[in-house]
Amino acid sequence: MPGFEQTAADRRDRTAVVCQSESLTYGELDLRSSQLAHVLRDAGAVAGSRVAIMLPNSIEFVECLAATAKLAVSSLTLNWHLRSEELSWILADSDPSVLVADRALTECVETANAGHGVPVVWVGEDYERRLAAASDEPMGYAWPTSWPVLYTSGTSGRPKGVVHGAQADPAIMRMAQDALSSMWGYTPDDIHLVAGPMYHAGPAGYANMTLYLGGTVVVMDTWSPTELLQLVETHRVTTTFLTPAHFIRLLELPAAEFERRNLSSLRHVIHAGAPCPTSVKRAIIERLAPAEIWELYGMSEGGATRASPSDWLARPGTVGRPWPGVELRIVDVDTGDALGPGADGLIYVRPAMGRFHYHNDTDKTAAAWHDGAFTVGDVGHVDDDGYLFITDRVSDMVIRAGVNVYPREIEDVLHRHPDVIDCAVFGIPDDRDGEHLKAVVECRRHVEPDGLITWCAEHLERFKVPSVVELCDTLPRDPNGKVLKRNLREQAWAQSGRRL
Repeated sequence: MPGFEQTAADRRDRTAVVCQSESLTYGELDLRSSQLAHVLRDAGAVAGSRVAIMLPNSIEFVECLAATAKLAVSSLTLNWHLRSEELSWILADSDPSVLVADRALTECVETANAGHGVPVVWVGEDYERRLAAASDEPMGYAWPTSWPVLYTSGTSGRPKGVVHGAQADPAIMRMAQDALSSMWGYTPDDIHLVAGPMYHAGPAGYANMTLYLGGTVVVMDTWSPTELLQLVETHRVTTTFLTPAHFIRLLELPAAEFERRNLSSLRHVIHAGAPCPTSVKRAIIERLAPAEIWELYGMSEGGATRASPSDWLARPGTVGRPWPGVELRIVDVDTGDALGPGADGLIYVRPAMGRFHYHNDTDKTAAAWHDGAFTVGDVGHVDDDGYLFITDRVSDMVIRAGVNVYPREIEDVLHRHPDVIDCAVFGIPDDRDGEHLKAVVECRRHVEPDGLITWCAEHLERFKVPSVVELCDTLPRDPNGKVLKRNLREQAWAQSGRRL
C-alpha cells in the first residue's frame, strides 16, 4: 500500500480533503500538517504523548490527525459537545500534552482546563497565525503509527479511555491498515464521505484509511440527509460510513429526492454504531441500490464481524461472521460456560492482533478480558454456520417475573409498525413482577399507545409486551445518532420514585 507519505510525495496535486467550499491537495495538507506539527511540538507535544482534539468536522480536524502522525503522538479525539465537568474529568484522566480546540468552545474549555493547565491551540485566527509563523521544514511521517485514544460514551458510568497496544509499533499499525483496506476493498481511487462526527472511531477510522491509500475525503460539517445525497452526486462519492440513525433520516426523504440525484458512483456503504432494525435495513438496501450495504459489528475496543448484503438477506438480522483472524466465543451470562449454536450468551471477541487496555483502569481492563478475548457486555448467539446475531446488552436486559427479556427484540417489532420512526424499550420498577417494560416511541403521525401495545401483543409473547407506551416528538440522541436510552430510563425511574 502506498501510505500517506508516498501519495504526498508522488501525487501532490491530488485532492486530499474537501469540506464545504474549502479543499486541500496532498501537497497542501503535507505542508500545513508539518507546520502544525511544529506548533504542537513547541507547545509541548513529544513522541509518545497525547494530543487532544476537540473540533467539529473540518479540514483542521484532518490536519490534526496528520500532524499527530508526523510527531508519533497519539491523537485523543474528544466529543466537542462535552460539558465542562465531563471535559475536565477526561483531561485529568488522559493527561494530554496539548489540546487543539475550536475557539467557539472557549468558555467550556477554559472552565474545564482550570487547574489542569493543558496548553491550548485555538482553531480560528490564532491557528492560522501560528501556522503561518511556524517552520515549514518537512516532518517525517509515522502515519498511521498511532491509533487514536478513544473515550467510550460512558453508557455505564464514567467514560473509559481505550488504548490499543498495537499503536506503539508502526509495523503492526501499517499491517493492520493494509489488512483493513484490503478486507473492505478500498482503493486509492476512492472518494470517501465522512457523514458522522470525526471524534468517533468509525468516521475518523475510514477517513484515515482513505488518506492512507491516497484517496479523497469529503467531510460533512453538519449532518443533513439531503446534503448527503447532494455531496454524493457532486463529488462522485464511492464509499461512506453511516449509522442506522442516518438510514432512518434518509428514508424519511421522498423517493423522488433519490431519483433526481445521480448516485451511481456510490458503491460501498459500511454501517455500524447501533443495532439496525430489519425493516430499516431492507428499505435502505432497496433505496441505495446498487450500492452494497455492509454491516460492521465492532466497538472502540476492536472490530469483530461483518455482513455482506447477501449474507444479511439470507439471514436477516445477522451482523455477519468474524473478520479474518478474529474468533468469537459465546458464554453463559451467569456461569461463564461456553454455549453452542443458537444459545444466547455474552459475546467475547478474540482479536486478530493487539490488545487494548482501559487507561488508568486496571479493574475494568481485567473485567473485560478472559483467556485472550474481551467483551463489552453485548449478548447474542451464533447459528450453525457461525453467523452472529446480537440480542441486546447485558445492561439493558430486563428481568420480568424472573424471566430474562431483551428489549431489542421488542424494538424490532415496533420498528415494523408503519408509523414508527424509532423507539427505545427499557425496564421500569413493578411491585409484583420486579420489572415491567416501557416503550418510548417516535412516530410519523399520531398513533394511540394502546394500538402499539396491541401491535406488540400480535407479534410477541405476552411477557415481552410493554405495559406502558409513551409517545415523543423526538427521541434524545447523542451526536453519533445513538438513542440515549439511559436518559429515558433515568427519567422514568425518577418519576416512579424507585430505581432498579
